[in-house]
Amino acid sequence: MNLVTLLLQAPAPAQNGSLLWIMLIGMFVIMYFFMIRPQNKKQKQIANFRKSLQVNQKVITAGGIHGVVKEITDDVVILEIANNVRITIDKNSIFADATAAAQQPK
Repeated sequence: MNLVTLLLQAPAPAQNGSLLWIMLIGMFVIMYFFMIRPQNKKQKQIANFRKSLQVNQKVITAGGIHGVVKEITDDVVILEIANNVRITIDKNSIFADATAAAQQPK
């Protein structure tokens, strides 16, 4: 082909950008319902559990330590992990109720 033929060819017609926007919005909706919404629901569930902590309740920490709650303050929980063995941990590191975790199928 010569240079004149290449220069005289008409450019391809521009495509409408609405299809791109529809795909982007669709991907965001899918991400919201499959990723963001379940994560927010789980975080609310954990926060409600931490607010409802009671003395003598069996819990599991983030590190996997099983214990019984002996004292609760604003940010600190004292767990008894064995007879006369107590540890002080941050309230945010408690994730599960030990009795509920034991009943869940594996």
